Amino acid sequence: MLRDTRTLLRAAFATVLGILSVPLAGFTEAQAQVDQPFPPYNPYPPLPGSAPPTVLPPDLQSELLRVRREVQTIFGRYFAEWQALTPMPSYAGNPPILVPNGYQAQRILGGLLNFDESISPFQNVACSSCHMPYAAFSGPIPSVNLTMVAYPGSFRYRAGKRSAQRYTYSHTFPVLNFDTTQQLFFGGNFWDGRATGMKLQAPDAEQAQGPPVDPLEHGFADTACIAFRLLSAPYRQLFELVWGVDFDIRFPANTAEICAIPNGARRFGGSATPIALSPTDRTKATNIYDHWGQSLSFLERSVDVSPFNSKFDWFLKGTPGVTLTADEMAGYQLFNGKGNCNSCHVDGRSTLLTPGQTDTGNTASVQPLFTCHGFANEGLPINPRLTLYYESTPDRFGFTPNPDGKRYRDLGIGTFLRSGPGTFPNPNQPDWLSLAPTVDGQQQVMTARDVALTPTQCPTTEAGQVDANGKAIPYFQKGFFHNGYIKSLKQLVHFYNTRDSVPNPNGNTTYAFKVTSGNCPAGTVERDTCWPQPEVLQNIDMTTGALGLTDTEENQIVAFLQTLTDGFDPANPTVSTYKNIDTFTGQCSIAPPGVTAKNQGNETLTPTWNLAQFPCADDICVNVPFPPPPFSIP
Repeated sequence: MLRDTRTLLRAAFATVLGILSVPLAGFTEAQAQVDQPFPPYNPYPPLPGSAPPTVLPPDLQSELLRVRREVQTIFGRYFAEWQALTPMPSYAGNPPILVPNGYQAQRILGGLLNFDESISPFQNVACSSCHMPYAAFSGPIPSVNLTMVAYPGSFRYRAGKRSAQRYTYSHTFPVLNFDTTQQLFFGGNFWDGRATGMKLQAPDAEQAQGPPVDPLEHGFADTACIAFRLLSAPYRQLFELVWGVDFDIRFPANTAEICAIPNGARRFGGSATPIALSPTDRTKATNIYDHWGQSLSFLERSVDVSPFNSKFDWFLKGTPGVTLTADEMAGYQLFNGKGNCNSCHVDGRSTLLTPGQTDTGNTASVQPLFTCHGFANEGLPINPRLTLYYESTPDRFGFTPNPDGKRYRDLGIGTFLRSGPGTFPNPNQPDWLSLAPTVDGQQQVMTARDVALTPTQCPTTEAGQVDANGKAIPYFQKGFFHNGYIKSLKQLVHFYNTRDSVPNPNGNTTYAFKVTSGNCPAGTVERDTCWPQPEVLQNIDMTTGALGLTDTEENQIVAFLQTLTDGFDPANPTVSTYKNIDTFTGQCSIAPPGVTAKNQGNETLTPTWNLAQFPCADDICVNVPFPPPPFSIP
């Protein structure tokens, strides 16, 4: 009977793909019609002297459609995995355990949920739409990474305030906690740590629950829309098998209508529960929503996302034939020494900051995570290309994404602790609220693993690279840090090395200027010989900023970072085994003459507004408990 049901579901799946493809009918790369039933939200003004002329890249819609096709391809692969799962797992033992292949069933379910576009009002956005495998589950559109940074949600072109955070190894972050000895926060998910893990005891599961109801992402008005859409999902039977949930929920007649209207619409009056459910049915829907997040958490901890099989992992194991090149080994030693990377991106070895020190111990961990799970303010400047600054007018549904406009400031975990705009409520205010000024500006320290992972067609993140024959190597444009300001790994290391204007040990002077992005002095090159002032001047991490690295040493650290890319096969090192890395169908970039990893992306720089005319908004910096100290103005 179970097999017969699955045969019927194959037909249902084909039907669903047909339905999902309807909005794409007639679209071509030239037409790139918007995949929603009305014109997009487009408050983005012309930016004088900017290329492209607004924050939106000119190929945005065609690229969104390209990613949709890729998402549907991977959804189909997971569906096929489910159909091929043999034997069908069942429960045994006491307590009942799903055997013999319950792990596979849960992983496959997570994959189906991650790549399901129906989990959005217009059925055009999945979790993976902003987090594709070939980009280490981060932003899949090079032009977005280069320009607007934040990805459009289901209602085009509402977009958020930060870059699409990689969720490789996100499962390793503990429940958010404050270490009273170190006086530091650790854990949580999201850049600001707002997915604490308090309820589900898995921050990445609670992180997965955020985007479906975020007005700027998937944008459901009610978490119960997850259960409602799963009712008709072609993999519903698998969800029921894994979780034993009860879908017997009496949804009101207007549920489909509510779930097709994006969150924030005026008609909802600010309600988080516009679907009128009985207390019993609300509990059932919430239970399904929790299990939905837990399945995604399981996927993220599986080999599909976090496999611990980079070149460095094979090297650490002592695999015959796997050695680091001279530059990679030098970069590794710099990572743990002069570069001071290991202090935050912990790899289980000592940090050797004094010349002449030697680490003679054994490796402390065979699964080094390359993160401390903490938070830091690295002193990034305001990135004026972020979409959120311009979303200060209401859309057709009466929703204004950012009433603060250019007065918005990203205080990271500090805003979360104050339950400020664009974040979650702080669930531990009695203990944490007063700590907000001590962490203003701090963002999550991500793992360095897979920071360099790219599609196989675009084997690097760095512009201006050439092969042994002098031929240009195609690259995949990424955006680094929370606001995507840094555009290459070379820039990232150079930023850590030269951010502060103090003499450093090699006799050079570093490059901090009291200006904003797009306004560096004549004779300097932004991101190379000019670093604009930090967005948040408080709590800056001073363990970096004037490291004294040479240009060659910077390049060697980049070479080491590239060894942390998963999917390395010792038997065939040039072919990645990372799951679904082959699904990229877009275009790689080729650097034009004069563009290198040092000045990569500078063609899109645009001047930041006068901060004196747009001071930090009152709901972020003034009329809040424990306001931050005043920001300085250039």
